[in-house]
Amino acid sequence: MPTVFVRWMTPLFAVVLVTASWARAEDDFERPPISYSATTPDNAIERLQRRLDAGEVTLDCDDRYGYLRSVLDALDVPVSSQTLVFSKTSLQQHRIRPSNPRALYFNDDVYIGYVRSGDVVEVSVADPKLGTVFYALDQAAVEKPRFVRQTDDCLICHGGSQTRGAPGHVVRSVYPDPTGQPLFSAGSYRVDHTTPHGQRWGGWYVTGRHGDATHLGNITYRSRPDGDMGEDRSGLNVADVSERFNEAGYLTPHSDLVALTVLAHQAHGHNVLTKASFDARTALHREDALNRELNEPAGHRWPSTNTVLDAAATALVECFLMCDEAPLEAPIAGTTDFAQEFAAAGPRDSQGRSLRQLDLQTRLFRHPCSFLIYTESFDALPDELRERFWKRMDVVLSGSETSDAFAHLSADDRSAIRGILAATKPGAPDAWRTP
Repeated sequence: MPTVFVRWMTPLFAVVLVTASWARAEDDFERPPISYSATTPDNAIERLQRRLDAGEVTLDCDDRYGYLRSVLDALDVPVSSQTLVFSKTSLQQHRIRPSNPRALYFNDDVYIGYVRSGDVVEVSVADPKLGTVFYALDQAAVEKPRFVRQTDDCLICHGGSQTRGAPGHVVRSVYPDPTGQPLFSAGSYRVDHTTPHGQRWGGWYVTGRHGDATHLGNITYRSRPDGDMGEDRSGLNVADVSERFNEAGYLTPHSDLVALTVLAHQAHGHNVLTKASFDARTALHREDALNRELNEPAGHRWPSTNTVLDAAATALVECFLMCDEAPLEAPIAGTTDFAQEFAAAGPRDSQGRSLRQLDLQTRLFRHPCSFLIYTESFDALPDELRERFWKRMDVVLSGSETSDAFAHLSADDRSAIRGILAATKPGAPDAWRTP
């Protein structure tokens, strides 16, 4: 589970916890048609668990990493995706500190959290119907390991305003003290692809090169930073963080800058997908109920439903086409093979172009359209929403849309994205495939 705020064990927090639990019972995603907690998930973790139960695969627990390496292999999550966060901002915060950071690994659908000497492997996964679903795998060696679904504990931080009011991911940048405790009085930043790079990665280790550009990673603060403090540049352009903590017990000593940059976009994109899906499905569900109550024919469309569907489609298009992306102030490079492995995954058109090709000079992607368009979560969107998404994409990529929101897309960008999608994405408009 990407970074979340620390959970204080105080009497006041106990009141907040109870209040939060009561409030979540009233959340829309706990009611039909979503029924988040009551619905059986169907995602990569559930499929792996069924294979474990059937004896088709096994997970090995070793003395150093527990189940970590075996879980990554089973889910095809690359070790090169490792990022390290040392702020006390997640489930096992009592174990996390600069000398014992939390490692995060991810592929397009799954996020794995690991704390050295931790009690559990933490998992969050993009579920096509339920958005983000959370699990924990106990690190104790047993004959039949089991991923246990988590709801209330995770939804305290992963089911509110920080995640668009739906279960999702939270990636935060904070000002940590030498123990990893965030200095809350100094503020914090939610990190996605629109966040200025100078505000990213406080409380994280960062390995990579980025020229004269800045970030907040790799350093701690003894007091709230202010304008009178000299700028600490010791965390910039760091290729190796192994001197900052004992790397024994970690799969690599890296926290790759390119992996972090992809993570910022991907976690945000999953949240936008979930919000769009939930809003559309809820609007259509309520419309069906209203039609029955008012004796309208099935399928009668209300203006309010159109408004919700159009807004959801617009949000998806703007996210997927990287609107408001914070430009790179200098070229960036990581310290692992993540960039090469990520780009190699394809798919590619006949010209060898792919949405996974990285730019890393002035922006993240060479062709600025999200690879999340290939995921199960996108394909599971309601038909009415996907139809509007493609219509909106057609308007933008044809060049008819000239608003400032899409000014970052050149004519060549629009043509390339359209061509790649026509060749690689089933469901793209048939007209795009016409010479």
